Amino acid sequence: MSVEKVDLPLSLTVNPRLEQWLKFETDETVRVATGKVEIGQGVVTALSQIAAEELDLPLDRVVMLSGDSDEGPDERYTSSSLSIMVSGASIRLVCAEARALLVARAALRLNCSAAQLSVADGRFFVDGAASDISYWSVAPEIDWGQTATGSVAPKAPAEYRIVGQNVPRQDLPAKLAGGAYIYDRIPDDVVHARMLRQPGRDAVLRALDEAAVRHAAGGEIEIFQRGNFVAFLGADERSVEAAAAAAVAHAKWANAPDIEPGQQGAACLRGQPSDDRQYGAEVNPDAPGEVVEARFSRPYIAHASLAPSCALAQFSGEHLTIWSHGQGMHPLRRNIAEVLELPIEAITAKHLNGPGCYGHNGADDVALDVAIIAMHKPGSCIRLQWRREEEFGFEPFGPAMLVDLRVRLDEEGRPADWTAEVWSPTHVQRPGTGSGFLLAAAALPNPPAAPVPQDPLEEAGGGGTRNATPYYDIPKTRILHHLVTAPPVRTSALRTLGALPNVFALEAMIDDLAIRAGADPLDYRLSMLSDPRARAVLKTVAKRADWSQRGKGGEGQGLGLAFARYKNTAAYAAVAVALRVDEQVHLDHIWVVADGGLVINPDGVRNQLEGGAIQGASWTLKEQVTMLGQGVTSLDWDSYPILRFSEIPEIEAEVLNQPEQPSLGVGECSVSPTAAAIGNSVAHALGHRIHDMPLSRERIMAALLN
Repeated sequence: MSVEKVDLPLSLTVNPRLEQWLKFETDETVRVATGKVEIGQGVVTALSQIAAEELDLPLDRVVMLSGDSDEGPDERYTSSSLSIMVSGASIRLVCAEARALLVARAALRLNCSAAQLSVADGRFFVDGAASDISYWSVAPEIDWGQTATGSVAPKAPAEYRIVGQNVPRQDLPAKLAGGAYIYDRIPDDVVHARMLRQPGRDAVLRALDEAAVRHAAGGEIEIFQRGNFVAFLGADERSVEAAAAAAVAHAKWANAPDIEPGQQGAACLRGQPSDDRQYGAEVNPDAPGEVVEARFSRPYIAHASLAPSCALAQFSGEHLTIWSHGQGMHPLRRNIAEVLELPIEAITAKHLNGPGCYGHNGADDVALDVAIIAMHKPGSCIRLQWRREEEFGFEPFGPAMLVDLRVRLDEEGRPADWTAEVWSPTHVQRPGTGSGFLLAAAALPNPPAAPVPQDPLEEAGGGGTRNATPYYDIPKTRILHHLVTAPPVRTSALRTLGALPNVFALEAMIDDLAIRAGADPLDYRLSMLSDPRARAVLKTVAKRADWSQRGKGGEGQGLGLAFARYKNTAAYAAVAVALRVDEQVHLDHIWVVADGGLVINPDGVRNQLEGGAIQGASWTLKEQVTMLGQGVTSLDWDSYPILRFSEIPEIEAEVLNQPEQPSLGVGECSVSPTAAAIGNSVAHALGHRIHDMPLSRERIMAALLN
């Protein structure tokens, strides 16, 4: 069925040709391409479900191509919970249109009307009788270079047979059996590499005791230096690893950074040089009504990927091929082309599975490292893996943030106006965005100029201000954003960007205002929420957590809840947390309820909600980057603690499927309300509010002594 042309998703606007998205192969499969990549969220499986649904094919006939800069569409990054919302919407329209073109061509071949045709397993039936033609016999007759129109209506939800079903993850068997990760790709003739890292952008290498480094290596190695870029190469991985570890102590640098103790926290952000802007309504500071103020903070946090970053590269003399587990192969290619002064057509970037990314960690930076080395050794396949200390010490961190809230109340004790003042370094110093280069660029001779800090526009969900604007029905809201321009360490995108500290602060204030008003925190929230979908997730999570039996608190046991709609435009999520507090927090139970619109793979969504809750809990209770002197000091799992398996509570995740609604991004929606629910539950247990993350033993003891 045809419909009027619709507004195409951004990915389809940028990549309009049908052939950029699908190809009918000679083995009677369909290759469906996406620029989004698998980083554990199950997106490749969900996208294959969408394609199979619209093409009336079984899943085993759909082969997904993901993250290939030569053959796949440029969808920039796998980020911001947009894979299903944007790539999924694009694939749905493309496959619906492709099916219509195939049916029309088959109708001509079979001398019948399109209405007489049905499709099963890619084969055409005329009035229920099997024909001798299939998708693959008519596909060569169609010009797949034509532009998608968006004029063919996808299936109605009532017709779905694959979408909405629990489908096993396509990527898991190989990951569980071994051989699926980038670390498993070790060619026979590979040259291993390790790095000596420049301690700061302006640091200059004055001396390196090469004899001591070679002695420590215990095997034959090559030392490659270009400016302040130093790499150790060899056939034996253990030798280059030993050389890199030893080189740290045998290198002398000038102009290394000098970090003061107070710089590792968020408190120092206030008063730092910043680019200031304002969003929302003008607020009269002299208006009548009681004013409530509070300050909240989050420290710098790390990506803390399960394994250090790794990449491979090979330079033929004319063409450079890079294999990386970053989140955006097209932006990565553009950034590397600019740094190395190569035509973009001379570079191919391909995605391989890695154990984490969450935004921009070393997985992007390592790709430039290995590209520089490959250019130095044409013909050789170079494999570079960062050391754990390197990963913790040099990845870009999730920014520390300071959030000041000022709320004026009306006569009923509800907010009449709301002001959030946010201090935060940049959240988007990603490669290929125009806001930053990869790490090694600063170490090369004639490095590019230092990037000018930027932050995502509010219409794109914001960065430091993400979810700073309350979703509640508040007459006036204002956001003051101080984009800190000179933080002590490099910062960039980390899962949820600024949403977690903003929701932590916002929902804490809502809880405290409810107490001031003598109201139940759930009822107080519902009194300011007109969106029925927001109300539904809150009511459902309260029922699951048996909220009506919540005690008075203050006796070491707490039950708290929180709500957020991610970016105020994506999935709705409400979280309740039951816990105990003595000298530390013990999580007992987490309930998550989310509304992500049309759900493609319910099991995959529940996995994302559970994973988000665990990561939100870890950030709230444990994680903090420490730094002093020339850099980061939290360089291992002892100095950078995260939530352990033994500390993870029972988690129940429920999805409120809305098949008639567009799919909303769910990948990050549970992270921030989990943090806020923990904060509220701890306050309920102690009878005191802790405003600063992590909710450490020291802060708990201080609250108990107040």
